Amino acid sequence: MSKEIANMIDHTALKADTTSEQIEKLCEEAKQYNFASVCVNPTWIEKASGLLAGSNVDVCTVIGFPLGSNTPEVKAFETKDAIEKGATEVDMVINIAALKDKNYDLVEKDIRSVVEAAKGQALTKVIFETCLLTKDEIVKACELSVKAGADYVKTSTGFSTGGATVEDIKLMRETVGPKIGVKASGGVRDRKGALEMIEAGATRIGASSGIAIVSGQTAVSDY
Repeated sequence: MSKEIANMIDHTALKADTTSEQIEKLCEEAKQYNFASVCVNPTWIEKASGLLAGSNVDVCTVIGFPLGSNTPEVKAFETKDAIEKGATEVDMVINIAALKDKNYDLVEKDIRSVVEAAKGQALTKVIFETCLLTKDEIVKACELSVKAGADYVKTSTGFSTGGATVEDIKLMRETVGPKIGVKASGGVRDRKGALEMIEAGATRIGASSGIAIVSGQTAVSDY
């Protein structure tokens, strides 16, 4: 089971002060434990891609991160640039304010701009920041993500007021159905927590605590 969980983990380092040495360690750990990907800020894509060449580990990066307030055009450009540099998965943050304003056309355009920029080249995961949303808003974000053609929906950036909850994962899975991935991120720090998210419907776990998760330890930090 540890191997199966490892294959679902995006081994993550997204803090502003992450160093080159830490990225090297992240990539070595990802290869050692056979994690699904490393998730790094765009500035580290080329380095991570080079370090992971020839391995089964993907390079994931973040778009419009962490606020989601960039325009669709900027997010599309950022996505294309990330793919050119070696990213094979992109996690984009939606326009949260637009969702709350019920400007659903803009939210869908925002997601679709990244999906189309990544089409055929990288998986697209859509970050909602669920801690800032009502249940109805989470459902709507799921529906818009499906409509726009995203590959995954994702709970959180890990940089707001809260992270993934079992309740939100269940709601997201119920809304998107079985064909789209659901990523739990933010606050998943141990094996028990990861298993609870998977049981609720998560198919990917975003965490800086991947080693603790697969080894049964408890980590104290996230992202």
